[in-house]
Amino acid sequence: MIKVNDLEIPTLDDINFSDNRLLVRIDINSPVDPKTGKLIDDSRIKAYNDTIKELINKGNSLVLISHQGRPGDSDFISLEEHAELLSKYLDTKVEFIEDVMGPYARERIKSMKRGEVILLDNVRFVSEELIEAPPSQHAKSYLIKRLSPLFDGYVNDAFAAAHRSQASIVGFPMVLKSTAGRVMEKEVSALAKIFNAEEFPKVFVLGGGKVLDSIRIIENLVKRRLADRILTGGLIAELFAVAKGLDLGKENMQILEKKGLISLIPRARKILLSGGPIEIPVDFKVEKEGKVSEEPGNKVTGVIKDIGSTTVGIYSSFIKDAKVIVMRGPMGVIEDERFREGSKKLLDSAVESQGYLIIGGGHMISMLGGGSEINPSKVHVSTGGGALLLFLAGERLPALEALDLSYKVIKK
Repeated sequence: MIKVNDLEIPTLDDINFSDNRLLVRIDINSPVDPKTGKLIDDSRIKAYNDTIKELINKGNSLVLISHQGRPGDSDFISLEEHAELLSKYLDTKVEFIEDVMGPYARERIKSMKRGEVILLDNVRFVSEELIEAPPSQHAKSYLIKRLSPLFDGYVNDAFAAAHRSQASIVGFPMVLKSTAGRVMEKEVSALAKIFNAEEFPKVFVLGGGKVLDSIRIIENLVKRRLADRILTGGLIAELFAVAKGLDLGKENMQILEKKGLISLIPRARKILLSGGPIEIPVDFKVEKEGKVSEEPGNKVTGVIKDIGSTTVGIYSSFIKDAKVIVMRGPMGVIEDERFREGSKKLLDSAVESQGYLIIGGGHMISMLGGGSEINPSKVHVSTGGGALLLFLAGERLPALEALDLSYKVIKK
């Protein structure tokens, strides 16, 4: 069992599915080229190898269900190509069914043989899947009523969709014996370290441009006293610097104003006054008239593009001593090679430290490698976008609550 606060999440070690017909919720929602309609990244598809192979080896027949995009968007497409890629990576035929809960899909599921794998079409083709509602309500939906009688159990391995209270996420656990898959287990086990009082000191490195998201996370970390240090970079660092009364210069203030962030200064000031363990850069790497230089944090004249070398040294010392490190968002404008150094050096420090590293957000994930040796036992790269954000912001994830409730009600 995985324990997160008051929730107990069963894993495949707690419920031994063998020789069963299982419904497996995965999240293979992938980027799509708007011109060709083809997938341009298949990393999420590869992620489910372990769960699917384990269940096949135990003699189960599997029906996979997932979504792709949203109605009206260019990436709202069928899952046919996804099935081809799953077959390739699993080295096992994954049959694509151009149906979700209609007569053909149900008859094919009934006729499945041991070890067979089917992928149903995009579950969001069913309008009920687009509704956010409590598990008890979704349990009465047509999707659940038509499909659940065909299965012996349900496995939710879609952590990236765990923040959605939709039918395929929270409805099936109300009527079927249910458990988390290996991807879900890995994600939740890693993130549970954030709430483990024995794992300290905890250092959070927050940067990037999603300032409102970062403020929400910081407010929760401070309120619940989950962080020993919160190291800021990017626009969130600039916001806290202004809240502290530092002079960032006219151009940087104009940037904050243009992005609509001035209104967040009182929230940042309130966090500082509450005693939040916020660290802001003591120097910045700036660009002025096309030239790059470093300037002290209390007197900035150029446009801020990265944290300075002194800040890198201070932040690295905090990271070195941490037991748990969470990194979300870069320290600077990493799209420009001249301003990647701050983020890269902190990432290297985290990888080389003795602590457990959790990395979230595409920008920091994209910087992995490049000389850094990654040890899977001490580095976790999260697949969750919105789910990770809400988890860090202290909000409960419907998928986890449904699995907890299912285990307590349906048991084994």
